[in-house]
Amino acid sequence: MGLHRTFLASIVAASIAVAGCDSNTGAPAGQASEPAQTSAPQPAPAADAVFFDDFSYPDLAAFQANGWKVRTETGHPGIKGATWSAQGLSFHSDIADTQAGAVRMSSVTDGTGENTRHTQFCHARKYREGTYAARIFFRDAPSFGPDGDEVIQTFYAISPLKAPMDKDYSETDFEYLPNGGWGENTMPAMWTTTWETFQLEPWTKVNEFSRKQGSYAGWRTLVLTIAGDKVRYFVDGQLFSEHSSAVYPEDFMSINFNLWFMPKGADGSLGPVDSREKREYQEDIDWVFFQQDVALASAEVEAKVAGLRARNVAHVDRVKERSPALPSPCGL
Repeated sequence: MGLHRTFLASIVAASIAVAGCDSNTGAPAGQASEPAQTSAPQPAPAADAVFFDDFSYPDLAAFQANGWKVRTETGHPGIKGATWSAQGLSFHSDIADTQAGAVRMSSVTDGTGENTRHTQFCHARKYREGTYAARIFFRDAPSFGPDGDEVIQTFYAISPLKAPMDKDYSETDFEYLPNGGWGENTMPAMWTTTWETFQLEPWTKVNEFSRKQGSYAGWRTLVLTIAGDKVRYFVDGQLFSEHSSAVYPEDFMSINFNLWFMPKGADGSLGPVDSREKREYQEDIDWVFFQQDVALASAEVEAKVAGLRARNVAHVDRVKERSPALPSPCGL
């Protein structure tokens, strides 16, 4: 969700790699893929602490009944004065290249706060070490209106910031910026960021980030593993980045997706294009998966998802709530 230009210059130099995308996979050229799956897909044993959602919902009420929240709280991040609401969520059974459809986020702006609607949804705050994954359709252009806004399309996990520079704060982000941003050029790029902490006023942050330039439009399988003091990000089975124990998550997080517009001046950002014509950007999520306390390869995740789907499992949640259940605001 956040702002990315870390002061850890030595880590940045090691992390950032600007590369085009492979013509077949869309992943950065030159990255080694994960080991191939060597055994037939097997359904997850009943004892596994697994969360899976195929997003095959008829309506918002059914979606919320399975523990999803929709953000309505105004404020950071995004264009000042914008709203966040369920109006941007819709459910579709006929999206191409999905088994049971997908959930779609649609956010709109004309560059002003009063006419901007961001979209975000969140699950319970009970996830920390393990494997996170989602299959997402990213877009490089708006569904209507002028192109060029610095828009953020995401999949991430986050804990609340209890106080400025809270040392227990935890956040791990995939962010796709089709029109550039964060003070970089206007070319599309994928960013991954792992946060130690931050404060808004004055703006201060401690994080590690990686950026790879190139279009990631279309379906992408994103996998994040938090294990052994390493945070590793994969895109379509390719290792994208690895972040160190210095930013390793200490607190339990919620699983989140959001779609929002970057304001002008946010860490060097250009913000919205100079137009009062309304435009809309969309992001589709086919499925989301988490397994606790294990670092899975992308092929293993896809095999587990295939096994669940083969048994017509549209939703399963065997990840226990913390005791007592942790506050889980849907507001960052």
